Amino acid sequence: MRLALLAALATLIAAPVLAEGEQAGDFDYYVMALSWSPNWCALEGAGRFAPECDDGAGLGFTLHGLWPQYESGWPSYCRTTARDPSRSDSAAMEDVMGSAGLAWYQWKKHGRCSGLAAADYYATARRAFATITQPPVFGQMDRRLQLPAEVVEAAFLESNPGLSRDQITITCADGHIQEARICLTKDLQPRRCGPDVIRDCRMRDAVMEPPR
Repeated sequence: MRLALLAALATLIAAPVLAEGEQAGDFDYYVMALSWSPNWCALEGAGRFAPECDDGAGLGFTLHGLWPQYESGWPSYCRTTARDPSRSDSAAMEDVMGSAGLAWYQWKKHGRCSGLAAADYYATARRAFATITQPPVFGQMDRRLQLPAEVVEAAFLESNPGLSRDQITITCADGHIQEARICLTKDLQPRRCGPDVIRDCRMRDAVMEPPR
């Protein structure tokens, strides 16, 4: 019992301390999170009547966010003099993010930490999204699949020869494939993920719902 308590304490001590309100622009790299929209819709989005969950939306991986990251941990809700984006600026991100509300929230929590003006952050996020080719096989799905999470990672690696396994991680939530997270330099080049990002989902039977 004593050894278990000591091990738990060591884990807590080693864990990154996540504060809020850091200085904008102080970070090491970006994590771009791509969410499998059909799974998000199945788990929660449809209950919110999100437009991206309407039948016929046909969305696959959408841009959840572009997150400034430390080598261990991340900043959030940073102090910045940059003005918030207009409603129309956020609405213009709907084609890649699914909703203006998500775009606004990502700016508020993560974009302010980039040190960029709001328009430049949105433009950077859009450029980052364009650097990754989505595996076409998932867009062709016509039924629910259960598959190892590593298959999703392998599909991204095949479609993006410039990526390596230590630069992308697949996450799961509630038994479903959740996101592909890709680590990028400030110049949007692939790079090795930090130790708190690189942990892959190891499910062998993760669910992927088909595009709506």
